[in-house]
Amino acid sequence: MSQKTQLEVAGVQVPVSNLDKVMYPATGFTKGDVIHYYIRIAEQLLPHLNARALTLKRYPDGVDGFFFYEKQCPDHRPRWVKTTQVAKKDGSIDYCLINDLPSLVWAANLANLEFHTFLHRKTAVSRPTVLAFDLDPGPPADILTCCKVGLLLKDCFDALGLQSFAKTSGSKGLQVYVPLNTPVTYARTKAFASAVALALESECPDLVVHKMLKKLRGGKVLVDWSQNDDHKTTVSVYSLRAKETPTVSTPVTWAEVTAAWKRKKPLIFEAEQVLQRVKKHGDLFAPVLTLKQKLPALKSIG
Repeated sequence: MSQKTQLEVAGVQVPVSNLDKVMYPATGFTKGDVIHYYIRIAEQLLPHLNARALTLKRYPDGVDGFFFYEKQCPDHRPRWVKTTQVAKKDGSIDYCLINDLPSLVWAANLANLEFHTFLHRKTAVSRPTVLAFDLDPGPPADILTCCKVGLLLKDCFDALGLQSFAKTSGSKGLQVYVPLNTPVTYARTKAFASAVALALESECPDLVVHKMLKKLRGGKVLVDWSQNDDHKTTVSVYSLRAKETPTVSTPVTWAEVTAAWKRKKPLIFEAEQVLQRVKKHGDLFAPVLTLKQKLPALKSIG
């Protein structure tokens, strides 16, 4: 039986239901807990979602059950949930925009645990705002191995005069973002990212692989550069992940990445820990939204 009610959010009545439904059986974390987390993290999360088309990842029966990705914003959405049209080969898709707290709560109530955004804003669909790398370990490599590779990436960008920022994937890997926020195309960022990954593999062939083939990835870290594409979405910073426990894609400092690698202590954060971190540190990923950097020429890599 569905238990429906209304939650007043920023002056808007948002329909919610089944708040006691357990979404993470291992910890008893409920749908109400999911909504409460997103309300509490909204100040930090919403700027990273704002004006970006996104894909929902919904788990109607919790993390152990059936899930599906939803690109087309549901027809039953309230009128105050905005959308943006994205062209595809045979038409277009109206993606959801989660620009405000009521929309965020509405999406969380759909049992949407994860928010996956494009690297561009809806106002400039051909202009990525960042360069992104997803570091994915092939067992027995793990997130600590990703930390080592992340530090190598940082060294590469430092040498190019570019600031870079790290976040956990909330799963088993690490992600590295280089803010751009200057005119650039996906053709340039994808070619640049590919060249960086290939150069890193050439320097560290026993540690890094740049091709997606699983047979090449045993004990190595895939430096996935292919995320730099106008048709791909990446999990947002501060998004929950649908793992055994309510882990979160969490921004971390490079000092924390270094310490994790040296001390062999994995970087894994759950919802409550992330809320405590933002109280202490604020949004460590805020510069990714505003820092302006120009992408160097391809010939600068090597």
